[in-house]
Amino acid sequence: MGKCAFVFPGQGSQSVGMGADLIKAVPEAEKIFKAADTRLGFSLTDLILNGPEEELKRTENTQPALLTVSAALHALLSGEGIKADYLAGHSLGEYSALYAAGVLGFEDAVYAVRERGLLMEAAVPAGRGTMAAVLGLDAAALKEVCGQASAGNESAQIANLNAPGQIVISGTVDGVAEASQLAREAGARRVLPLSVSGPFHSELMKPAAEKMRRILDGLPFENAKIPVVANSTAQTETTADEIRVHLIEQLYSPVRWIESVEKLKSLGVDTYIEVGPGRVLSGLIKKIHRGAVILQVNDLKTLKETAGKLGGRK
Repeated sequence: MGKCAFVFPGQGSQSVGMGADLIKAVPEAEKIFKAADTRLGFSLTDLILNGPEEELKRTENTQPALLTVSAALHALLSGEGIKADYLAGHSLGEYSALYAAGVLGFEDAVYAVRERGLLMEAAVPAGRGTMAAVLGLDAAALKEVCGQASAGNESAQIANLNAPGQIVISGTVDGVAEASQLAREAGARRVLPLSVSGPFHSELMKPAAEKMRRILDGLPFENAKIPVVANSTAQTETTADEIRVHLIEQLYSPVRWIESVEKLKSLGVDTYIEVGPGRVLSGLIKKIHRGAVILQVNDLKTLKETAGKLGGRK
């Protein structure tokens, strides 16, 4: 039997009401939500369950909200006796993976991602940075396009290598607009502006990374009990110090998701469980690792379905 990887989603997978069935039915999940409220000093639970959506979509709220729901779902999956051989997460989801690996305690993880969100918001003045998804152009061509669009105070760079033919670019508003136009001329099928509040995973996040370093240096990190594939290196990591360094780099480096999934495939993974709201990563993995078994755990119903399918993996 092949290996199993748990993968954890990032920003964009949130929705008002996510995790509601968990809180009502499972004391362990309710405990995790309460721990988040206590550590952050406000009712994150109320925001997750009731919105408003605009407030939940703010980066500093989305990040701890997704981590909390993912952590609760992971606890239930563990309770079913289903274990991962490897872990990975997309951007913010890397923190969920590190929590699952025992690198960070839950309260430290939820505090870290709240601070990460605040720093990402503050790094670039509102309206100065943006991101866009480019479909149907390869990474080498897009890198060249971004180089041409980066001049003076304007910049554009590759931010997320999500799936073959699906790459996100990030930078200044004018830099991304120029790169988008050049990408179309170079043969991109479509370019979709993303409704994000900043130029994430770009050099413009370096001021946030320096401040994040101080926050992470103040938190206890343990070595990972399960290897985690890092976004910035697409390699498995277990050493606390190594993980800390790459989390800081992650803020301004591309998310190498295609390579991360290819790495898991090379390690013998044939089953992926997306642990957290939505199915974004499942869709991406399907394009990268054809023929893999891809399952979701995003509520009690999918937990039971997945546990049923994986009876033999316990």
